[in-house]
Amino acid sequence: MIKDLFNKQKPKKKKYATIPTEASKQDVPEGIMQKCPKCKKIMYTKELKKNLQVCLQCGHHHGMTAFERRDSFIDEGTFQELDAGLASTNPLNFPDYMEKVEADRQKTKMNEAILTGVGRIDGFEVVVAIMDAHFRMGSMGSVVGEKITRAIEEADRRSVPFIIFTASGGARMQEGVLSLMQMAKTSVALKRFSENGGLIISIMTHPTTGGVSASFASLGDYNFAEPGALIGFAGRRIIEQTIHEKLPEDFQTAEFLLKHGQLDAVIHRHDIKEKISFLLDIHQPGGELA
Repeated sequence: MIKDLFNKQKPKKKKYATIPTEASKQDVPEGIMQKCPKCKKIMYTKELKKNLQVCLQCGHHHGMTAFERRDSFIDEGTFQELDAGLASTNPLNFPDYMEKVEADRQKTKMNEAILTGVGRIDGFEVVVAIMDAHFRMGSMGSVVGEKITRAIEEADRRSVPFIIFTASGGARMQEGVLSLMQMAKTSVALKRFSENGGLIISIMTHPTTGGVSASFASLGDYNFAEPGALIGFAGRRIIEQTIHEKLPEDFQTAEFLLKHGQLDAVIHRHDIKEKISFLLDIHQPGGELA
């Protein structure tokens, strides 16, 4: 059916436009194909998913859900979710907030914008936190901060590394100062974990901005990012209006940050599990960096 659609000859131009009726429209299932925002190539959605949401033509890293990330990173059958029942309330009585949260719950099948749990990577036990930009743009509300803090404390109790994948537009405006306080809470938890000898690995994905980039996302012992990820605090337009200068084209990209010493490496999605497994190995008791 799709092949017939693309092979269909273009109709000859008519003098007057005609309005297509419902019967004349092609019945193409929604979501069967997807266009890459970078190279504009169209590909089958199932092929894109099979390639870990990396464009088969240009290598552009599309967004992943938290569940897709978990399945590609954690050893099969080893993941045990933490604090699945935590859910947001509306402490500031922000209009329509809970309706929007509920809509995202239905869409993502998650209670909040982050998935936390215990699992194994090539046999090494870790605690992992995975943000999902499909839920309220991955914004950091009270529950997101609480789940991250509890995950860090669980890693401390188990004496295992803590790994976080960030994907967020920043603090959640509907929760005001309560969301901003999560920056301090998560940072303190990481500090305590580090002082106890804990290993922290942060992997920034597109986008990692605002209060998330200004707190736990940048506090890893290792700070990595995926290719092309947008990483920064304020937006380009705001910065340019403030300093009255034109910023470089690659400003706030993972590659720009690597070049200026703010990242340890930019790692292709296909290589992340292997690279992290290597780090976990050398940090094990008896390893090269233990």
